[in-house]
Amino acid sequence: MNIAKNLKLFFVLPALLSMFAIFAIAVYGLHPGIDLSGGSLLQVSYTEARPPVDQVQALVSKLGLGEVRIQPTGTTGYILRQRDLSTQEKTQLEAVLGGLGQLHEDQFNSVGPTLGTELMHKAWIAIVLIVICIILFIAFAFRHVSKPIASWMYGVVAIFTLLHDILIPAGMFALLGYINGAEVDSLFIVALLTILGISINDTIVVFDRIRENLRLNEERRRHEDFDAVVGRSITQTIARSINTSVTVVIMLVALYILGPAATQNFSLTLIVGMIAGTYSSIFLAAPLLVVWERWQAKKQK
Repeated sequence: MNIAKNLKLFFVLPALLSMFAIFAIAVYGLHPGIDLSGGSLLQVSYTEARPPVDQVQALVSKLGLGEVRIQPTGTTGYILRQRDLSTQEKTQLEAVLGGLGQLHEDQFNSVGPTLGTELMHKAWIAIVLIVICIILFIAFAFRHVSKPIASWMYGVVAIFTLLHDILIPAGMFALLGYINGAEVDSLFIVALLTILGISINDTIVVFDRIRENLRLNEERRRHEDFDAVVGRSITQTIARSINTSVTVVIMLVALYILGPAATQNFSLTLIVGMIAGTYSSIFLAAPLLVVWERWQAKKQK
């Protein structure tokens, strides 16, 4: 694979998607679910045709529960999200909804604001710790590879691509939150952590092949440009990375289509993250090493 010829092309798509994601997050923001922000969720379904959402909103607003977000689900149901409710308030809400037709309570979840804040705090701590551990591990694993670039740069490039991999699904959910009220919850955090693990695995496979090819060149006293080594390493690993990712994505698509509604956002996050991670491991991480090597060589001159 000719890295030097296609170097700029590799960065176009990630740059466009990253800018879109940053824009979506900055403008629309992420809508935290009740398990991260606190509150309650009530899902009900009517045995017959459900009443119009405007009618439900008008009756619920009279209860004085603050902001209540009403989202249709399925063909006969509604999901209502609001602040944490007392037992009496929940009974009143169900009575109002039951006055519009015979209904069934599918689920009710309630999380206090303190617990939600704690979960969000721990999620960020987990992500930061994982990033630090990845940098330290790669720097240690590649400690014998110091030419033509330092071993710690492999870790920095890996983290840069990981940020791209979680930024894309986060931006997508910011847009979905604006369009149809999609929320991020604890499963979303789990999905991001899973993406970090899978993506770094693919990236290290490519990096390890680069390390091996550099070692072989040194043993055989063969001179080869760094971009040629990187291109050859990508060619040797691309089939393995794509085959593994396609297999996982097929499973996730089946889960999204056939699985319960509770796991749809989780599987969608993983699908987008897997695709972004596969691309970045092959066409972003390794080419960034070439960019750094060229910049370093130009600086030394």
